[in-house]
Parts: sequence; structure tokens; C-alpha cells
Amino acid sequence: MRNTWILTLASLSAAFLVAGAAPAGAAPAEPNLMGSFREWHVYNAGTGAERSCFAVSPPQQMNPAGANRGAVFFMITSWPGRNVKNQPSVVPGYPYKEMSTVTVQVGSDKFEFFTQNEANAGGAWMESPADEEKLIAALKRGSAMSVTGTSMRGTLTRDNYSLGGISAALDKLSTDCK
Repeated sequence: MRNTWILTLASLSAAFLVAGAAPAGAAPAEPNLMGSFREWHVYNAGTGAERSCFAVSPPQQMNPAGANRGAVFFMITSWPGRNVKNQPSVVPGYPYKEMSTVTVQVGSDKFEFFTQNEANAGGAWMESPADEEKLIAALKRGSAMSVTGTSMRGTLTRDNYSLGGISAALDKLSTDCK
């Protein structure tokens, strides 16, 4: 599945822009692969104060299977120039239902994300850096994660991710994105 998953630079760049990696109106920087760790891939993009790095993975299973969606992935981003480290986000491949939330579950731990749409793309983030740290710790301990959200059309989606390689990917992010 990994080879069929590898995102095109265009879709990854577009999703990276939606996820807040580039200033509004700026063209997304082309991401460079820094390493692959089982189901997780680490990239960097940009230079200087706008340099960012991110660990990204596609879901292993998407439900409902036949839903019309674009690129779907979970991303953990660091911006050294902004002093932001390990910020998790969700790219669902569709715009979210207005004012909805997303639930990320790792084992028995559940985390709530707020949603935001821009044009025909949705994204979800956490409010609190303390909650982000708790999620990152849970990801390192876990083996699987699920992400549940609702599309603008009212479709409930549940994406299941493998956490195989997440610790190594986060280590790479930490050591090579300073």
C-alpha cells in the first residue's frame, strides 16, 4: 500500500498549505523527503524562518470505503523559526461540516480537534499545546489510531492509521528540524 500511497507533490503541497505551513497567498514550497519509517514519512520544505518539517501518514483503512475524497492523511508539523514543535493536524480529503469537531483516538485516549475549511479543503487542529503533547505521548505508546469526522455533506468518516514507525519519524523530526 505504501507505494500506491506516496502523495503527489501537488496534493501534498496543497494540503501542506491548507494545514498552515505557508503564509496565506504564498505558493507552497516543494517538500523534500527526509526519511521513511514504516507507515510514516518525514519531509521538510522552505528555508530560513519559513522552514518547516512534518511527519505524515495515510490511513490504512478509510470508512466509508466509497466516499468521494481527496488526499487523506495525518500530519505532525514543526516550524523551528516559529518555535512550534510537533503540531498534529488532520487532512480529511473533504470540507468539514461547519462548527464540527474531529475525534482522534489512540487506545482508550480520545482527543478533540477543531475544524476549519478553506475553499473545498478541510483541516483539523488541537487548541492547546499541552493537549498536543499528550497526544504525541499517546501516539508513541500506541499501535493504532482512528480519526472520526463529519463532512459538509453529513457523511461520518472513520480513518484508521498504523502507528508503526511513528516514534522513529518523530525522532527524525526532532533531530533534523531545529
